[in-house]
Amino acid sequence: MTTVRDLRDADEPITMLTAYDAVTAELVARAGVDVILVGDSMGNAVLGYDSTLPVTVDEVASRTAAVARGADEPLVVADMPFLSVGVEEADSIDNAGRMLKEAGAEAVKIESNEHTVELTDQLTALGIPVMAHVGLTPQSVNQTGYARQGTEPEEAREIARLAREHERAGAFACVLEHIPSNLAAEITDELSIPTMGIGAGPACDGQVLVITDVLGLSEHPPPFAEAFGDARGEIESAVAEYAEAVESGRFPAEEHGHEAPELDDLDELY
Repeated sequence: MTTVRDLRDADEPITMLTAYDAVTAELVARAGVDVILVGDSMGNAVLGYDSTLPVTVDEVASRTAAVARGADEPLVVADMPFLSVGVEEADSIDNAGRMLKEAGAEAVKIESNEHTVELTDQLTALGIPVMAHVGLTPQSVNQTGYARQGTEPEEAREIARLAREHERAGAFACVLEHIPSNLAAEITDELSIPTMGIGAGPACDGQVLVITDVLGLSEHPPPFAEAFGDARGEIESAVAEYAEAVESGRFPAEEHGHEAPELDDLDELY
């Protein structure tokens, strides 16, 4: 089973994918992926929301529990949704702790800013491992949109500073999202904790993508993602073939059912 310490001691690139259910988690685990993130990206990817903002603590907890039941080997990280942390200290700790106590996660991820530095310190002191997240933070979409972050020197320095501050506060890893690759390389070189890149170039210690993008299920993937399969086409084809088989009478066939001989002599059922 992958642990937080394993990530910090990793000699090879770290692999990380999102998953939102037990079946997908089992397949991701079989492929040897190191970390499963139960991302609030579930909002866009599988729950039908326009953004991550509507995702609730209950939804993340339920999906995290399903993933934890499906995957034994990867480190399971629960993504803390919008307004679940950083508002009231006690609520933040309770919400993060719930992911470990009730849902079976081994760590939480927090979209990081100035106000989450102290929280990271508090959570790690209580035994809740924290993965930081800087650069593009989708929960701030109403302020920043989905544009690349850190392209100006002042903004780049702020992103680097936030990564450093969260490392000092005890974060065991840091996601770098949609920032210039040279900035990501600088941050990776400076931090002693592993960086997980998503749209941040090849110099990071590991990479993370959303599972629906990897499988080719997303209609509009981000520019930094790549589809490694065509699950959307395969599903459409299988469903269309099923519907045709039912409509034509090919399914179900005789081998898909059975008869009970003891019922042959029944005159009537009612």
